[in-house]
Amino acid sequence: MPPSATRILEAKLNPPSAAPTQVLRAAISDEIANTAARLVLVRAPAGFGKTTTMAQARQRMDDQGIATAWLTLDRADNDMSRFVSCLGEVVLRLGMEGPRGNAPFDAVAVLAAHDAPFALFLDEFEVVHEPAVLGLVREIVEHMPRGGRIVIGSRSLPDLGLGRLRARGQLLEIDTDRLRFSLEETGAFLGQRAMPALSAERLDQLHRKTEGWVAAIWLASMALERPGVAPDFVERFSGSNRAVAEYLAEDVLAHQPGAIRDFLLRTSILRQLDPSVCQALIPRGNSAAILEQLAAADLFLTPISSEAGDEPRAWRYHSLFSDFLRAQLVREQPDELARLHLAASGWYESQGRPVPAIDHAIEGGDHPHALTLLDIWAEQFLEQGRMRLLARWFAAIPEHQLRQYPFLQLIALWAECFTHGPWDAMARLEASDCVQSPLPEVRACAHTLYPLLWAMQDRYDEAYEAGRACLNRLPTGLAFADSALLNAMAHILSVMGDQHASQRLLDAARSQQGHAKRDGTFHRMYTEASEGMLDLQAGRLRQATARFRIAVDSTHAVTYNHSHGNAWAGVLYAGVVYEANQLPQAEHLLNVYLPLARDVGLPDHMILSHVMRSRIAFHSGDVEAALQALTELEYLGHARQLPRVVAGAKLERSRMLLLQGNGPAARDELQRADDPAIWERERRMRLPAHDLDYLALAKARWEVAFGDARAALQLLDAEIHAATAAARTRRVLKLQVLRALAQQRAGDHAAAVAEIGTVLQTASQEGFMRLILDEGPAVGRLLQRYAMAMPDAGDPIQAEYLQRLLHAIGPLAAPEPEAPAAAGGGSEEPLTRKEIRVLQLLAEGYSNSAMAEKLFVSDSTVRTHLRNINMKLDAKSRTQAVAIARKLGVIR
Repeated sequence: MPPSATRILEAKLNPPSAAPTQVLRAAISDEIANTAARLVLVRAPAGFGKTTTMAQARQRMDDQGIATAWLTLDRADNDMSRFVSCLGEVVLRLGMEGPRGNAPFDAVAVLAAHDAPFALFLDEFEVVHEPAVLGLVREIVEHMPRGGRIVIGSRSLPDLGLGRLRARGQLLEIDTDRLRFSLEETGAFLGQRAMPALSAERLDQLHRKTEGWVAAIWLASMALERPGVAPDFVERFSGSNRAVAEYLAEDVLAHQPGAIRDFLLRTSILRQLDPSVCQALIPRGNSAAILEQLAAADLFLTPISSEAGDEPRAWRYHSLFSDFLRAQLVREQPDELARLHLAASGWYESQGRPVPAIDHAIEGGDHPHALTLLDIWAEQFLEQGRMRLLARWFAAIPEHQLRQYPFLQLIALWAECFTHGPWDAMARLEASDCVQSPLPEVRACAHTLYPLLWAMQDRYDEAYEAGRACLNRLPTGLAFADSALLNAMAHILSVMGDQHASQRLLDAARSQQGHAKRDGTFHRMYTEASEGMLDLQAGRLRQATARFRIAVDSTHAVTYNHSHGNAWAGVLYAGVVYEANQLPQAEHLLNVYLPLARDVGLPDHMILSHVMRSRIAFHSGDVEAALQALTELEYLGHARQLPRVVAGAKLERSRMLLLQGNGPAARDELQRADDPAIWERERRMRLPAHDLDYLALAKARWEVAFGDARAALQLLDAEIHAATAAARTRRVLKLQVLRALAQQRAGDHAAAVAEIGTVLQTASQEGFMRLILDEGPAVGRLLQRYAMAMPDAGDPIQAEYLQRLLHAIGPLAAPEPEAPAAAGGGSEEPLTRKEIRVLQLLAEGYSNSAMAEKLFVSDSTVRTHLRNINMKLDAKSRTQAVAIARKLGVIR
């Protein structure tokens, strides 16, 4: 990491130094330090002392031996990978083994598993608006361990699920009223400054007029320090609004020496001040000396980094004053604004820091210079997948100036596609002159966008036709366009059913990446994710998992890389994590990637992510949240005119109602989802969201549960034949599970056991779990029957896999209809809950009399339970009964 980047990170990880005139907020600090709440929210407008209060609370915790870490956020932290990188450093500072550069959920897991008290402070949280970052912070709060807490300082109310935390008593709120200075605190603050003492009457008057607003009291104190201040100043003063604060700031500013005043105005455009960049803006001054002078006078500056060897200190202006100073600069020296921004841009450019260089060029209105820099750097940022950053820049540049750079127009279109979705990008493409450009390379590159945009709009037939023509135009002259086309067409061909052609294009894309001179992390992600989908449909779950993990990690390899493009791989990776029954990890991933998939508008990814979220919520017993996820999915489908997305929501709602035992309602949802145009297209395509969830399968599932099980067998046989012919192994496994359930319901238990055994033999090699478990309690009884029939000398891998499935299912005792039935030659009558409890105590070594005492029953009742257990399990002894129960998964 370059020294400049190290200094920036160090500044973000250190709270501001304590000012000598600081008033100790002891009560608030103690409350924050000693609360049991997971989240402490310190929220108030600018100038109420949020940062100071948080820093004091942090010091109080340090004194108590509690590990703490601090992170001051800025706008750039909306870049997911930058935030994750900073979070990794925070984890290290808390004394934990942190995941530098790893997938986002790892940091959450490390924090959640920490068993010692700690506190994480996040200041200036109001700058965060990126859904993925908010989702990750929400996950950290949700999984905060006992003794851990997160303290957030913000001007606004963050979207972190505060209502639920408040209802659980897990939220401590420190609001504006709590932060206002009391009369005593106002007097203490003024008493620490070198100024004439106010009478008790004047002090009370000033306190009432400022309403305890710390910034206004501070500004008033600076005015009162000035010699010759009018005696009636306090009477005329009103410090309850921003306008007065600006008036006071102007009044204070007017009494600064010329050199100081000029320095303050000219450097107000900077987000961070150090002597070098300030010197670039004011070459004739001594910036280092002025900064030290301002810092010593406690005037305007807030230190944001501690001393580090010989490195200079860094500061920032208080945001209240920074806003005022910039407005004052525009009023007084409008012609200087562009020059100052250009000077800052030039300095950052000389330091090899293109992001702030471009930022300052745009903020200064120097769009030609910004375009010059973008012409150098934009393709590299594009290849890294930094789509949000590029989209923000291009949105600020007038279209007529952008047209002078045809290739930058194309890059702007790609950034638009992966941040605002294909519809906005298509409209921008049609409005541009790229398709009719006199430059053949630009025309060719522009045409490569059509297959991708149409595929993202769920128009695969049009995408296929357009893509075939584009492949004949390669190479276009822009490496990104060529790789994007190869990857997009590989995916389109996969959907159209031509797996071999898809594989050839992926090989070509990978070969091109190997010869690329620049870092193509975005395309590596796209290629690995596309090939992972081929593996998954072919039943190669382990290989697919490896590819999706590589794809997700690829865009975290570049420092500060934005993960927006990675929504493509992130949702797919969440899917295989879910399939492995790692539900908490899958939920972590969805909190990061579902909002990105939703914003970009990828139909299959929207369906997959919302269905996963719904199933995870349903599994945990939160039916309301499960239904909410499907309602949101259906709404998105209607809003974006994607009928397949709407049908996907109805299909999953039908499955949920089926698991709840509501056959009529489940059938109604199936009928609502029955759009012939959608499902005819699904039959001739391989749409990722419908590999396991499609209408014919859903109808067969309903027949198995509520209708004619033997008729369902005929439907399933036809589907298995078609899936086998298409080498869709994963789909075959799901259909075979349903066929086994149909045989079980039809009373053919031997055939059902044999069928599920065939499934387990294949599924155990790859580790499929939810493919089986998602069929609900009915499959549990079938697995228990199989466990009893399986010989002891069976395949050890399959035996261990079966035990994992049984463990995941857990006890399925009566009186539920699908409770575990007895196996072997015993009765089909299920064990009661009381009998399962007796078995558990028996396994723990309790005697009859001890069990009777534990269960508050007589010894004879215990003996009756034991006789019934032996009969139902066809057991000859207590030891055998316990062994059979463990094999069935009834007890552990």
